[in-house]
Amino acid sequence: MQELVRRILKNSFLEPELIDEIITVGRLKKVASSDDVIRPGTTANEIPLVLSGLLKVMRQDENGREVFLYFLEGGETCAMSITCCLEAKKSAFTVIAEEESVLWMIPMSSLDDWIKKYESFRKFVFRSYQDRFDELLNTIDSIVFLNMEERLYKYLLDKKQASGSFIINKTHQQIANELSTSRVVISRLLKKMEKENKLEQYRNRIEIL
Repeated sequence: MQELVRRILKNSFLEPELIDEIITVGRLKKVASSDDVIRPGTTANEIPLVLSGLLKVMRQDENGREVFLYFLEGGETCAMSITCCLEAKKSAFTVIAEEESVLWMIPMSSLDDWIKKYESFRKFVFRSYQDRFDELLNTIDSIVFLNMEERLYKYLLDKKQASGSFIINKTHQQIANELSTSRVVISRLLKKMEKENKLEQYRNRIEIL
């Protein structure tokens, strides 16, 4: 597993010495589908680096309603969790395993030193911020400028691209929760898309065509 960590970190253009430190101080964590990685209101002392699988980041309001923000794929980490770690802030978001995933958990205590010591780590952090910022802008654009049918189809295509699979194992209610709408609306739109030969529906499963 350490070789997988090393290969992924090399792809992020980190110095060999830094990679050795990350491998030395980090730990392996396996999470099942739907498991929580980070919950709102908690203070994280580790940041997750995705080795395999897929995580989704959600934002929750005071009434418990959630909206989908973006996915985290292999080789990516959550910029918001870096901020929470560095500033010892409580999390205002949720990170959930979209599918069975393998993570490398990096302790907060090392981040400050690495940012000062390694230029590549500073660039890695800034790049993570930029990637997540771009994805948040896309999410805001879809909410503001797209109708629900367009938002739904974009969500399905994003899920397909992130997971690398044309099969989406989701119920209509789960999709409705993530897009902050009703199950009835999602069911109606999925049926319409099915008639347009954009997808096929099965029990708790959608296949993108």
